[in-house]
Amino acid sequence: RLDQLHSVLSVPNNFDTPVRLLHLSFRDFLLDHHQEKSKFWIDEKYANQRLANRCLQIMQGSLEKNICKLPSEGTQRNEISNDSIQHYIPPELKYACQYWAHHLVQCTDLSGMMHNVYLFLQVHLLHWAEAMSLLGLASEISGILDRLQTAISGNDSSLISDFLHDAKRFFLKIRQIVDQAPLQIYCAGLIFAPRTGIVRRKFKRSLPTWICQLPQVEEGWSALIQTIEGHSGRVKSVAFSPDGRLLATGSSDKTVRLWDPATGALTQTLEGHFDSVQSVTFSPDGHLLATGSDDKIVRLWDPATGVPTQTLEGHLDSVESVAFSPDGRLLASGSGDQTVRLWDPATGALTQTLEGHSGWVDSVVFSPDGRLLASGSGDQTVRLWDPATGALTQILEGHSDWVRSMAFSPDGRLLASSSSDKTVRLWDLATGAPIQTLESHLDSVESVAFSPDGRLLASGSDDQTVRLWDPATGAPTQTLESHSGSVRSVSFSPDGRLLASGSGDKTVRLWDPATGAPTQTLEGHFDSVESVAFSPDGRLLASGSSDKTVRLWDPARGALTQTLEGHSDWVRSVAFSPDGRLLASGSDDKTVRLWDPATGALTQTLEGHSNWVRSMAFSPDGRLLASGSDDQIVRLWDPATGALTQSLAGHSGLVRSVAFSPDGRLLVSGSGDQTVRLWDPATGALTRTLKVEEITTLEFSHSGLYLHTNLGAFYMQSVRDIPTPHPPHATPDISIEHQQWITMNGKRVLWLPAESRPTCFKINGNVLALGHASGRISFVGFCM
Repeated sequence: RLDQLHSVLSVPNNFDTPVRLLHLSFRDFLLDHHQEKSKFWIDEKYANQRLANRCLQIMQGSLEKNICKLPSEGTQRNEISNDSIQHYIPPELKYACQYWAHHLVQCTDLSGMMHNVYLFLQVHLLHWAEAMSLLGLASEISGILDRLQTAISGNDSSLISDFLHDAKRFFLKIRQIVDQAPLQIYCAGLIFAPRTGIVRRKFKRSLPTWICQLPQVEEGWSALIQTIEGHSGRVKSVAFSPDGRLLATGSSDKTVRLWDPATGALTQTLEGHFDSVQSVTFSPDGHLLATGSDDKIVRLWDPATGVPTQTLEGHLDSVESVAFSPDGRLLASGSGDQTVRLWDPATGALTQTLEGHSGWVDSVVFSPDGRLLASGSGDQTVRLWDPATGALTQILEGHSDWVRSMAFSPDGRLLASSSSDKTVRLWDLATGAPIQTLESHLDSVESVAFSPDGRLLASGSDDQTVRLWDPATGAPTQTLESHSGSVRSVSFSPDGRLLASGSGDKTVRLWDPATGAPTQTLEGHFDSVESVAFSPDGRLLASGSSDKTVRLWDPARGALTQTLEGHSDWVRSVAFSPDGRLLASGSDDKTVRLWDPATGALTQTLEGHSNWVRSMAFSPDGRLLASGSDDQIVRLWDPATGALTQSLAGHSGLVRSVAFSPDGRLLVSGSGDQTVRLWDPATGALTRTLKVEEITTLEFSHSGLYLHTNLGAFYMQSVRDIPTPHPPHATPDISIEHQQWITMNGKRVLWLPAESRPTCFKINGNVLALGHASGRISFVGFCM
């Protein structure tokens, strides 16, 4: 039918390639409303409505769960052949998945279409997202949902609007894994969605059937919108572009990354620095990105292309902070060489060097009118300069430790400064007087930022939290908890709707600062969980924490039953005796303590290690207790008497983990020296040394066939000649791979979002217990 239109259309010879216009004027001709009586005239809105309906029909008739018949829930998209994807998702279905919403928002009767759209999404939302993932279009999902929500905002459709809002939050939370492993939409997506979430409730029948006990999750959506991963080092700095369309991050991995904050997609990686990138900032017009690094260099980049435009050299030490003046004509840099330098970003010329600080300059920032430049330093002072002349105008004193970060209020009347003294101070710039001290953080406050309207002040700290304050009153309004490392940088988007935080945990997190919904803290420790252990009958779980306590839990209910206090420092390790009558705990106070878990009474304190005790394990017959320490020694104790029976020396690094084989004939120790050592516990003889990456956790499977580690499971028959005394256990062989994947019988089955990844874990039959940096404990039960 199109043969006569070759002069205006590109008509392919196959069904996979779209028909394209050769001349845009032909489109204008077809859509010209003055040609309504012509047989060629097309009513664009009506045509879009027909196409939208046809797209919905195609998807409803074709989409299903696991459309490509993947072998497992953890199958990666890069493991699936293009031929397979094209076979199960033919061109017409691919087009429908990608463009149905595009046609929908331009149709004649949008409100009349909403009922059909709602019915489609109620059944096929996850199927559609799975197909988009398989097609490599996962990054477009949230944008499509956004366009739909915007299009219907004028219609009386609150039901579908709420559904779309929840769906967008759902996919932003799991965006990273949706792009990598499509079937995790039904696993990680549903399992870790809030309990009252619309998508989770609607699709609960799609939850994996092999999960019998779901981990405890938040009741509803918190302020955390999404977690962005990609850096291989600590995230030191975050900054939004002036139009809010880009988020720049600088890291200790020496790279600068540019992200789309709407989707979390990585758009560019800028390489060129030779050391950690400490600071990133955009010019006011968004045409330049400045970065400062430990390599002593300031670099200027074109963020549109990622091309470096200039290299500014002159500092004699690391560049800790960079800032543009409001008119973009000056760039300030603060350095470990104790100076502030001013540059012309147009030419790269150094215009002034400001000297006066007697410590590292950690932060520089211009006032909104450009008439002041503030610098904060390790000398505990804030200095105010006239950038036009370089003259020092004021010194603000009051902090009792390094000044880490500063921010001017949007009206220029206030200056906020944060410090290693754990406080944020607010200063009246008219007088230089301190007007408030904000205290709540438990560690150094690394970064501060005002919201664009000046009604909120955000602070990020080494205590792993972001706190929001009312600068008018100094009152804290929210504490945002989710990071598992120091929060090094915070930044508001230009419209104030997003708050970005960069952390030592290598992630960037995006928050909604206006939700008023604090992250819900589930019952648990007050600090990171360092170790967990099940009692032999599985009725108790013990956890040790950096809050210096040991806690006992009922795994069936997830309820706290007892808190054991006595250690004077972090509790690094806990272990039950085989009969369950003793609980051992190892601590940074260099002791091992033995407790009666029935009563919580302390029965013995074992002293002998000269450094932190990181790991412990009872022998299967309960007659030996092994402990591994930072003193590089494995010690064997008689738990009945508390006597030290042997000291096993050989490691040249701290001993992170110890484990007995199920037959008791083997003791395995993993160390920071990147070895695993196999010992005969009867004689103390070293039988074998294995060179591996750094092992932090060790545990034998029930069968003794596998040694579970933080790196995955090792098959033990290949590394020892001792026969296995027990047949393989009937329950699934569960482990955790690289802290990100739960595996079952060696196959990846469940991805763990960043905020759900464990600091430690233990397996008891078909129940997996996870300890988290937040201090909470969660349980996942697997069906037999």
